[in-house]
Amino acid sequence: MSKSNDNKDKNIKKNNKTKKFQENKDEISLENEKVEEDENLKNEESRVDSNEEVDIAQIKDQLLRTLAENENLRKRTAKDIEQIKKYGHITLVRDLLSSVDNLTRAVQAAPKEKKGLDEPIKNLVIGVEIVLKEINSVLEKNAIKKIDPKGEKFDYNLHQAMYEAPSDEFQTGTVIEVIQEGYLLHDRLVRPAMVGISKNNKKNEE
Repeated sequence: MSKSNDNKDKNIKKNNKTKKFQENKDEISLENEKVEEDENLKNEESRVDSNEEVDIAQIKDQLLRTLAENENLRKRTAKDIEQIKKYGHITLVRDLLSSVDNLTRAVQAAPKEKKGLDEPIKNLVIGVEIVLKEINSVLEKNAIKKIDPKGEKFDYNLHQAMYEAPSDEFQTGTVIEVIQEGYLLHDRLVRPAMVGISKNNKKNEE
């Protein structure tokens, strides 16, 4: 009876040890699982943080590019507006010049001495002269300058040669006659001056 009880106690102790071992094993397994879950969570968070950093860097790069493009667009627009303000009326000026030429010819054709003219004709001539003077004044105020190069060296950028004439007085390529005055709008050519230029035969022979 005593042996039987001893065996029974041994079995109980053995079972308890086995149970305890299993419990310890289960606890270790749970701890390992928890550690693995924590590591996975950390890895996932790390990946998320990495992705967020990449996204932020891309957004920052796109923002900088957009700002740079907007700044370039602003500069181009400002430059275009400035150019339009400065040269936008060049076509109108070009069309107006034919009327200025006609008024100039009318004044040049009128008699210089007005005392002998009838009063109505005299007043008409004086009126045309005043109108021409006012138009020229308006042109000057708007940076429209005449090109009257008589006596100057021929410049193909500003002048258009209509003929070449022999001359002993001037060097070859000198403007000896202005057939039609040219005009500049600021630094841009509206119309070249039509000119006659000299050809010095003596200097060419030397």
